[in-house]
Amino acid sequence: MNQGLPQYEYVKLADVIADDITSGKLAPGAALAGERAMTQFYGVSIGTVRRAVALLRERGLVATLPAKGTFVIGPPIE
Repeated sequence: MNQGLPQYEYVKLADVIADDITSGKLAPGAALAGERAMTQFYGVSIGTVRRAVALLRERGLVATLPAKGTFVIGPPIE
């Protein structure tokens, strides 16, 4: 529960992408769009995109492979 605290843009973006992963809209193995494409699509800065992707990695939802991109690992198993 938020309890009136402000939520940072990168957290909001990470939550949107996480919802796409957990709903199956982004399947395991799917590549996320590139950073610049995400900045345009979501209307946020590149720093926001980078922090959101880092948060998704911390949550275990995506993995980034150098020079390859960022890929969906899958929703966490409950």
